[in-house]
Order: sequence, then C-alpha cells, then structure tokens
Amino acid sequence: MTDEHPSDTPTTIPDDPEWPILETTVEYETGWYTGGYDTVEQPDGSTKRYYWAELPPATIIVARTADELVMVEQYRPAIRETHLELPAGIVEDGESFTEAGARELREETGFDPAGVSLLEDFWVATGVMRHRRGIVFAEGLEPVEVDRDSNEFLEVRTVPVEDALTVARSQPTHDATIEGILLAKDEGLL
Repeated sequence: MTDEHPSDTPTTIPDDPEWPILETTVEYETGWYTGGYDTVEQPDGSTKRYYWAELPPATIIVARTADELVMVEQYRPAIRETHLELPAGIVEDGESFTEAGARELREETGFDPAGVSLLEDFWVATGVMRHRRGIVFAEGLEPVEVDRDSNEFLEVRTVPVEDALTVARSQPTHDATIEGILLAKDEGLL
C-alpha cells in the first residue's frame, strides 16, 4: 500500500472555495446525476460560468483469485460498446469505498471477499465533473449468489493476472479499468 493512506469515506465539494462563487444554478436533475454551473469570480475580477455534472461517488474493484482477475463484460449504452472491465458501482449513503466495493462485488459477480482495502480515491475529470472514485482491492474470494440490479446485464469473466493490463488496454477500453489495474500492479498486488 502507499505511504499516504487515502480516506475510505468519499469527500464532498468544499464549502469554502478559493474563488468566490456568485451564483450556483442547477439546470437539470436526472436521478442519476445533476448538471449545472457556478458563476465564479476569477482572480482578475472577471466572472465566468463553470459548468459541471455531479455524480455520486463510485467504487472500482480489483478482485483477485490466486492467479486470475475477476472482470465483467457489459454493454455501455452511453458509448454504444461492450466493454470487459473491472466490477464497479455507486457508493450508497453511509458506505465507505471498501464497503461499497465488497457489496458490489458480491452483487455483480457472486464473489464475497475475505478482505478489501482501499488503494486510492480521487476526483475524476475535474474540468467538468464533481465525481469521486475509489479503487479497492479484494482478495480471498468465496462464491455466493449474485444479486444484480434490474439494469445490470453482464457476464463475469476472468483473465490471468499476468494478462490483465494487456486485456485492459485492448480496445474498447476505458479509464477506470486501466487505473485500477495500474494501481494494483504498482502496489505489487498483481
């Protein structure tokens, strides 16, 4: 693990911004995310609208058996592609990244981890999003019954640990899977 241990509890937007916020406008709420903008006073005294989309925090799970990495294959309607990716999900109110990671792993893949640890948590796409992501590592996996949400149509796949990064970098690919595998690899967990 890293010397700096990230917090296992998702943080929120600070109430004391460095640049004064003159107005916050919410333009739409979807149930999945909220979108709007802040009218901000910049250091030179001018004002500008900074648009944002706010999503709940998410957890990405790097789940390892003795010699395989557990992944899921699922269609992503927003980009119209099927991806092989790490299991992931939303952190529910009151949950930490690791609690959410263990729950999502059980629900999506049918594996209950004996141990889950936080590798890193960070803001995502800070130019346009208010969204935190926590990457967790899960081990000691025991089979349990899956309990997927009604909108989760996915297949559980495993890949050899030594092939994980190559698989993650194969198109189509996306940030969360590559980030999770790279962090776990850097920590010596893969």
